[in-house]
Amino acid sequence: QVQLVESGGGLVQAGGSLRLSCAASGRTFSSYVMGWFRQAPLKEREFVAAINRNGSSTKYADSVKGRFTISRDNAENTVYLQMNSLKPEDTAIYYCAATAYPIETIVVRLYRFWGLGTQVTVSS
Repeated sequence: QVQLVESGGGLVQAGGSLRLSCAASGRTFSSYVMGWFRQAPLKEREFVAAINRNGSSTKYADSVKGRFTISRDNAENTVYLQMNSLKPEDTAIYYCAATAYPIETIVVRLYRFWGLGTQVTVSS
């Protein structure tokens, strides 16, 4: 069982940066692939980024590639999402999630554990 708590969201102007954090409970954090997803009003939840168990491999949605960076600190049971060059279309609730799937995956239904989310709003 893993409990996830996101933080770091807020209101930022276009072109600005935010760093999201996701703190995980439990002693098995390093056994999970971690992902970030987002959901804008009236839209489906979509994949943003994922990172493998030891942090050596990552995957990104095309819409954020080159602007967002996912990382993890297994000693601190935390996964991060550094978001740069933010755009109004990045506005959404951002969720972190954990999966026992062996590699980074973009498939929402494969992630078993989810946080409650943190709001990111980018003004134009």
